[in-house]
Amino acid sequence: MLAVIRNPRARRYILRLRTDGTLRLTIPRGGSPTVARQFAARQAAWLERQFARLAAREVRPTCWRIGSQFLFRGNEVTIEADVDGGGIRFGGECLRVPDSSDDLRQTISKHLLKLAGHELPLRVFELAAQHQLTVSRVTIRNQRSRWGSCSRRATISLNWRLIQVPEFVRDYIILHELMHLRQMNHSAGFWREVERICPGYEIAERWIKEHAALLR
Repeated sequence: MLAVIRNPRARRYILRLRTDGTLRLTIPRGGSPTVARQFAARQAAWLERQFARLAAREVRPTCWRIGSQFLFRGNEVTIEADVDGGGIRFGGECLRVPDSSDDLRQTISKHLLKLAGHELPLRVFELAAQHQLTVSRVTIRNQRSRWGSCSRRATISLNWRLIQVPEFVRDYIILHELMHLRQMNHSAGFWREVERICPGYEIAERWIKEHAALLR
């Protein structure tokens, strides 16, 4: 959620929003992590303005074509034509696809769905083990309005688009659903559990709100 870095040369607390939507909080020598987080919490209005500016710079075309950009793990990826005929594959900050003038959204979405089907369940079981929780199975779905859900049979369902968001946002969504294994509601007790295992989760929720249009 929030990367806290201690820098002996720093003279004050410094909060920076990176281009991938993550936050970095620098603490000076002798600084307190608790005071640092309180400092970050007081910057809520500033953060909202910065997230809005970041989202405004990330307007995307409705079609995905050669040269278009989309989000992958919170980073901008450019679609490039693959002149070697190697199929769809990532290479650095680009995704190489067979040369085409057509809208590539459906083709690329299927590729991302396949990656999500492999990566997201592994992360769910990893986080569940860390918090002594038992998950029966994980399903990956193509949903427009929901990021995840948890059934009483301990099935976690996730939106494949979580593979497009930064890791701290992905983990928040997964942890949110895992906490429903303890409380199948959104009571005050549930949110206390979320805050305990995912401090600063509001930052992840704000990122989702600001970037929702880019993830449809």
